Amino acid sequence: MTAMTEEITIECPYCGEPVTTLVDWSAGAQTYIEDCQVCCRPIEFRLALTPDGQPERVDVARDDD
Repeated sequence: MTAMTEEITIECPYCGEPVTTLVDWSAGAQTYIEDCQVCCRPIEFRLALTPDGQPERVDVARDDD
């Protein structure tokens, strides 16, 4: 069984700094906004699952893209 939450480090698409955050896979594939801990700009997180419902990847983008 896969953990429902996972700590990941991403690169902020605005300032380029590494940001560590928790992602929650319990809601399945989803898109949400979280502010960068360094520059406070809104980062869009996109969580994707495999066809069998397992965590596949996390994509991040600028909120204004």
